Order: sequence, then structure tokens, then C-alpha cells
Amino acid sequence: MARAIIPSAAEGPVVACDEGLSFWGGVDPATGRIIDAHHPQAGRSVAGAIVCMPTSRGSCSGSGVLLQLALAGLAPAALVFREAEDILTLGAFIATRMFDTPIPVIRADAEDYEAIARATRAAISDTRLTLDDRSVALSGAMDDTLALSERDRAMLAGEEGEPIQLAMETLIAMAEAQGASRLIDVSRGHIDGCILAHSANLRYAEAMRDRGAQVSIPTTINAISVDMERWQADGVPHDFGDRARRLAQAYVDMGARPTFTCAPYLAEDRPAEGEAIGWSESNAVIFANSVLGARTVKHPDYLDLFIAMTGRAPEAGVYLDAERQARVVIEVDLPEGAEDAVWPLIGWLAGQRAPDCVPLLTGLEAGKPGQDGLKALCAAFGTTSGSPLLHIRGLTPEGDQPAAPGAPVLAITREDLRKLWGRFNSGPQAIDLVSIGSPHASLSELSALADLLEGQHVAQHVAMIVTAGRDTLRAARKDGIAGRLAQSGVQLLGDLCWCSIVEPVMPETARVLMTNSGKYAHYAPGLSGRAVRFGSLSDCARAAVSGQAPTDLPGWLSEGEFTS
Repeated sequence: MARAIIPSAAEGPVVACDEGLSFWGGVDPATGRIIDAHHPQAGRSVAGAIVCMPTSRGSCSGSGVLLQLALAGLAPAALVFREAEDILTLGAFIATRMFDTPIPVIRADAEDYEAIARATRAAISDTRLTLDDRSVALSGAMDDTLALSERDRAMLAGEEGEPIQLAMETLIAMAEAQGASRLIDVSRGHIDGCILAHSANLRYAEAMRDRGAQVSIPTTINAISVDMERWQADGVPHDFGDRARRLAQAYVDMGARPTFTCAPYLAEDRPAEGEAIGWSESNAVIFANSVLGARTVKHPDYLDLFIAMTGRAPEAGVYLDAERQARVVIEVDLPEGAEDAVWPLIGWLAGQRAPDCVPLLTGLEAGKPGQDGLKALCAAFGTTSGSPLLHIRGLTPEGDQPAAPGAPVLAITREDLRKLWGRFNSGPQAIDLVSIGSPHASLSELSALADLLEGQHVAQHVAMIVTAGRDTLRAARKDGIAGRLAQSGVQLLGDLCWCSIVEPVMPETARVLMTNSGKYAHYAPGLSGRAVRFGSLSDCARAAVSGQAPTDLPGWLSEGEFTS
């Protein structure tokens, strides 16, 4: 059985992805080529193809990349999913509804999905999908069973203005696609689509601002593409800097707070356990659900604004108790004496083992990761899994709840950790850039780095750059931490994050970077074009001073020389 989530006609060659793909960081918006160096289909193009994947994964910003591809004539001819999927579906809906560029979206059961994925070419009509040797009937939208409140109906009828009406139309379409029975109130929002990764984000934001859109609940803004207070001094080209500023300003004009951080959970006012919120940004969503025990679906870019405008979201996915239950158990062999670098390794591997379901991790209690370790784990998990939630026995609010009956039990072994260490350390030993703050660094991380560099200075040919949120930087200046880091030659940047940094803020001469972020180690080759080394925060500090990444595996992984 297959269902047309967004019906339209299309035809093209089939590109079947062996695993989920994040369009943001995984697909070049200028060419349509898959640039995720870790993806099995790296190098293939999605432009004009019938693209099949189990579900998407990674960043909520994938919806914006899909819209950009559509506006540039480089979008997939159609998208076919086997599992529930929101991010690319929303991008296709916006392309169809706001910009008259339809992208069909189909959800197929396992049997029909495998048949489509095996085909070399497919043609789609409103009612049928034709393959090389067979055809598949397409059912239409689900019956209208969505229960709407009186105010929902008033907003849908346009009684609160055209922008709210558009927001409600989109929310209802996504609710029906998700199988939701109603919309629920959410208390706060977080906007993700404010990075100028392409022009579509600016076109959408200014179009909504100019239509008169305004948020109705407290709403924060993700990291952006420039430091709003000093981008001209940083040498950012005026055209890019001004468009990045306009994009951020459009959301501020719509009533969002200029927080400009990808780690809104570091704020003093953060969501409470059980609180229903409407957040985007994959790492923030996973941390909020997993560590804080709040509730939010990983909302796609653009839908986050509509949720913030209405204060309403489809009650689906991990808003529901049943969807928060672990479907797989992952037993981790945690090395004794492991440093902080172990947490992103575990997160990345856990996401690989649970690409489309909620996992329960066991064996981590003795490691006592703390907030910074959990932040790193959640961010890395989001690069390889589409799930907005994970549980850790003994550590997270719902970690002691049982997994679903019959849940498979998988493992993360020392050998798995060693192999991923090697995968993340494929670059040359000599480094010329150290990247810290993906997601944004916390005050405790800045303090720890200042301690590690005390009395030392970054090597002359190495740049060490740390990104952090505005509130964190203010606290670091007040406590003297920022001054200590400056004395060691560390540059602190606000507003932007590594996943949005481009030249000239990204040093043009840098060819090899080192990071302690599993998220950035995953995305950096495709986003920056640089080779990558990975290690703990102390590894990064030593490398910044010496200009050399470690050649040995850390003692907590094994003894002996490490060869990349």
C-alpha cells in the first residue's frame, strides 16, 4: 500500500538511499549532490530523481534545503518514504503551497517501498505509481478525523488574518500526514530556519514578515550566519552579511527574541519536565526531550514559525506517551576512565543503531556525563538518527522506564568506538584550526578550556575559535573567563555556530580542523571542505598549542599507536 501525502505528477530515475539522509549538511543546495561523506550514496545527485529513503534524519533545516532546490529547479522529482517523515514533507508542502513548485511525497509500506527502491525509473500520477515491471496504486489523503477547537476553526477561516490562516492550513496538512487526532497548545517555540545557507530561507522569512506574521508565544531564535554586532569588522562580504542580517531581523520583527543560539536549553528559563513545546533544531529537540523530559516533535523549519504564530502543534510522535517508549535497547561497553570524547562517539553510534526509533542506552551510569556530556551525545545522535528522543538508564528522566516488549538488544563495543575514532580522524596530523562549540559551548566548557590553556598560547599558525550564545558570552566576560581565553589566543564568537560558519570567518588558509564535536566531525567535510581530526577538549587544547593532533589512541580506548 502506498499513500500520496502530497499528490502530483512526476517522472524520473530512482535513487534509493540505503539509509536516511539529512538534506541540511548532506545535500549541496547549489547542485543537488549528496555531500555527506559518511552516507552510502555520497556523490549521487537527487536532482530530478525519484528519491527513496526509509525516512530522513538530522537537521530540521532539511526542509529549507529542499525548498531552495525546488526554487533552483534542482529538487527531487518526488520523495518516497517507508516510515513517518516530517522535515522534507514540510519543505515539499511549502514549495507547493507558497511557491507553486510541486514535489510529490509518497509513503509506502515495506513491500511497495522495496519494489519502488529496486526500480530504475518511476512515473507518478495522482492515483498510480508506475515502475519498470509493475504499478502501485496510490491512495489519497486520510479521512478528515482531525478534531479542531473553536479557535482552530476561526484561525483556519481567516478570522485572525491571512498569515494565521496559512499557518493553520499547513499545521492541519502536517497533522493529517502524521495521523494526529487533534492539535495541542505549546508554551514556547524555537526558530531554526534563520541560517543563510541559501536564499530560500530569506525569501520565506521576509515573505511571512511582510504578510504581517507575528509569534504568539515566547520564541527563541537559533544560531545565525553572522555575528550581528561585528560582521562587518570580521570582513564578511557586504552582500552576504546584509542578507544574513535581514534574515535574522525578519524573525525579530515577527516577535522572536534575538537569542541566536543552537543551545536554548542552556538558558536559565528552560522547559520543565512534561512541558509541551514547539522547538526545531535537532540537537535542541533531542536534549529537550531526552535530558529535560520536555515534549516536542522535531519540527521542520518553517513549521516552527507557524507553531510559534498559533501556539498550536499536531499531537503526534513524542508528544504522546506511547511514542516515547524505547523500541531498541543498546548496551554500551563504556571504557573505564573514558574522557569527554566518548559521549559524542556513543551518541553517533547509538543513532546509527536506532536510525528511526527511540533507543534505551544502558551501561553509562558510571560515566556520569553531566550536562555537557549529554549535550555532546544528543547532538551526535541527531546526525545519524531521525529520532527526536533517546533514554539513558539511570541518567535521564524516563531512562528507567522499560523498553517495549520484544525490543531487540544491540551493543556498542570498544571496537565500535575505536573504529569510529579512526573514521573521525581521517585528516592529516598537522592542524591549523580548532573548532569548539557545536552545539554552542556552555559556560562550564569555556571555564574548562581556560583552565586547560592556562599559561599557554595557541600556536601562531593555528586559529582556535569557540562559538557560544550571547548569554553565555556575557557571563564569561563577567567572570573573567573570556579574558583568560583571549590571553591564550582563543577567539570567541557569538550568534553564529560552526554549522553556519563560512569564509572569511572560517580561515581561508585552514585545511585541517580539529573538533571535540561529533556533530561537526560528521558534517564538517561536506560543509567546510576541510579535513577533520577529532578528540577530547583536552586533546583540542593540546593540538591548538602544538599544531599537531594526537597520533595515539587515547589510553581509555586502547594502548598503542593510532594510524589514521
